[in-house]
Amino acid sequence: MDNSLKISEMRKSIGKSLLYTLPMFLITFIFITGGRPNFSDPSSGLAMLTVFLLVNVLYFFMHYTGKTDKYRAILFIIFALSLSYSLIHNMLEVRKSMSFSQADILECKIPFCHLVIPMMILPAAFTKSIIFPGSIIGGFANISSMIVLWLIATVVLGRGFCSWGCFYGGWDDGFSRIRKRPVIKKISELWKWMPFAVLIMVMLTAALSMMPTYCSWICPFKAVTEFEQVTSVESATKAGIFLSIFGGLVVVLPVMTRKRTQCSYLCPLGAINSLSNKITPFTVKIDKTACNECFKCVETCPLFALTREDIKEGKVSLFCSKCGKCVDACSRKAIHYGIRGIPAGTLKYFSRNLFLFVSFLFMSMFSAGSIINTFHGLLKLIF
Repeated sequence: MDNSLKISEMRKSIGKSLLYTLPMFLITFIFITGGRPNFSDPSSGLAMLTVFLLVNVLYFFMHYTGKTDKYRAILFIIFALSLSYSLIHNMLEVRKSMSFSQADILECKIPFCHLVIPMMILPAAFTKSIIFPGSIIGGFANISSMIVLWLIATVVLGRGFCSWGCFYGGWDDGFSRIRKRPVIKKISELWKWMPFAVLIMVMLTAALSMMPTYCSWICPFKAVTEFEQVTSVESATKAGIFLSIFGGLVVVLPVMTRKRTQCSYLCPLGAINSLSNKITPFTVKIDKTACNECFKCVETCPLFALTREDIKEGKVSLFCSKCGKCVDACSRKAIHYGIRGIPAGTLKYFSRNLFLFVSFLFMSMFSAGSIINTFHGLLKLIF
């Protein structure tokens, strides 16, 4: 009797999860395949089908298991790796090199990166100038389309963009999962304010120099995308800085701390997205009536968005990227996805389902192109 009851419950759970997955299935099918799958090129068709199945299987298991972070992270990490592959592949085809020259800058052939956005604000406001040497409309990663996508994600997800849409977040997210336990356990909470200092610094220096200074001197992801040709002591110094910061904040410290240290301590766009958490419809709430203050959520948070004081006060800080780690860690379901204006502890499942649909759909549509290109490239190498 017990076994038949378990089988019945499992069938109900599978059926409900499939029902939740159906809208995602239909929308991603139309978006990824254009509604008409084309297998005239077998490797391209197989890559398209693989990504379509990957997206929907991950979304199904989010609902079936009730866990979010594990399945989000799989697609998020693949997105980061494939985006770097797509950028590098595109640059090698166009320029025959990962580096860009002064001619590429003058001809505005640099792919636009969302990390430039904070540095564009002051020059655009006071001089009506766009300081990034990229294509405004048309071409690969043009400025207008990237800004529109980022604005939509920022209004809807807030800092959730950092865990559901950022090009590069999957890098330190992936490295933070390598060890089961951190080697460095205690880090001052003051460091989480560092991105605001970086934000102010790069905005001011960009306005004074009319150049995207973060990209020119600090950005660690130059190590896995495009970089300036090394032709002088200055360009060699820049390359050394990029590699050092990438190695330290994207690889070593995430492995040692199990935290996303680049996102937490450096990224200026993360600071802006943190502020936008104040206006987004989705949030993470703490149900004080269910919480027993075990603080597992504090230990697991990868972005230092939770402290013991936050839990005692029943709030999540503005640094939250809505990754789902804390939600998954709470055995009492005291911490959960919520909708602004709805009290904590109410409509938990509805809020989670709505948030997952919006955020996962955004990540799927945002990442599909680069992941398909990567799979297609790998299949061509194999076959």
